Amino acid sequence: MISKQGTLTAKQEEGRHVALGLSVKDLLEMYDKMLLARALDERMWLLNRQGKANFVVSGQGHEAAQVGSAYALKRGVDFVLTYYRDHAVALTVGISARDVMLSTLAKANDPSSAGRQFPAHYSFPPLRIVSVSSAVATQIPHASGIALASKLKGEEAVTIVYFGDGATSKGDFHEGLNFAGVHKLPVVFFCENNLYAISVPLSKQMAIQDVAERAKAYGFPGVVVDGNDVLAVYEVTKEALDRARSGGGPTLIDAKTYRFLPHTSEDDDRRYRSREEVEEWKKRDPIERFRRDLLQAGILTEALDQEARKRTAAEAEDAVEFGQKSPDPDPKDALRYVYFEG
Repeated sequence: MISKQGTLTAKQEEGRHVALGLSVKDLLEMYDKMLLARALDERMWLLNRQGKANFVVSGQGHEAAQVGSAYALKRGVDFVLTYYRDHAVALTVGISARDVMLSTLAKANDPSSAGRQFPAHYSFPPLRIVSVSSAVATQIPHASGIALASKLKGEEAVTIVYFGDGATSKGDFHEGLNFAGVHKLPVVFFCENNLYAISVPLSKQMAIQDVAERAKAYGFPGVVVDGNDVLAVYEVTKEALDRARSGGGPTLIDAKTYRFLPHTSEDDDRRYRSREEVEEWKKRDPIERFRRDLLQAGILTEALDQEARKRTAAEAEDAVEFGQKSPDPDPKDALRYVYFEG
C-alpha cells in the first residue's frame, strides 16, 4: 500500500503543478469547478428547504477528491461511473451547471433521465458517463465489465468508478475488484472515504485502518491519499490511469475526505456525529485549502478570487432559474423506455 499524504513546504507547493504537468490555467479551472460545485450544492439545499427540490445528496467537502480525480481523465475517452454525490465529477467531465440543476429538479429536459431518476444519477453517453443504480456498490462490477470490454476491443479507454467507504462492505466491491485483478483490467476504483456509511463509522465497518489495504487481496496496488488536497488526488489518479492505460491493471485509491452536511436531505447527522467533529473537519475545507495554496504560490490574487466566486455564483443562479423555468415531465411518459413500445 502506498501513502500520498503530508504537508509541503512553500517552495515545494510553488512548483508542484509544474512537476504534475499542470498549467496555471489548469489550476484556475480546477478551482473554478470546485467553487461551482459548492455554489450549486448550496442552492440545492435552499431549494430543498423551500420544497422545490424533493431530495438532495450533498458533495460539500468532497470537491478536491472529485475535481482532482476527474481532471486527470481523458474526457470523452475514459468511462466514468459516478456515485450519488458526484456533482463535481460530472461538472469536471463536462456536464453543465444547468444539466446538474435539471437533474436536481427532475425536469423533462434533464439529459440524464428526463426526470425519471433520483438526482445526481448522471448519465451522458457523449461524455461516457454511465448511468448507475441507487443500490450501493452495484456500479463496481459494472465498471469491471466495461473495462473488460475496452480491453477486448483494444481501446485506450480506462474506466473509473466512484463509491463511498460504505460500498466496500458490499459483496459487489469484492467481486468487482477480484474480477479486475484476475483479468488485469484497465480500471481505477476510487473510494471517496468520508469515514461514514451513512451513520456507521469506519471503525464499525472494517477491522483495518485503510480501505486501500484491501487491494492486496486482489493483486494490485492500493493508494491512500489526502482527499482534501486536490493536487495530491490529481497526481495519484493520473498515475493510476497511466498504469491502467499501459496494461498495468487496476488501482484502488482511498481518498480520505469528509462530508460537511448530512448524508442526504432526509438524514439527521446529529444522531451519529458531534457538531465539534464536523466543525473540526470544516477547518480542512478543500476549497479554502486550495485557495490558500494558490495565493501562496502567486497564482491567485484576492481580486481574481472574488471574480471567480462571483462568476460561479452567477452560473449557479442561472442554472437555478433555468431549471425552475423548464417544463416538468409529462405523466404519460412515466413508463416510456421501461416497457417495449411496439
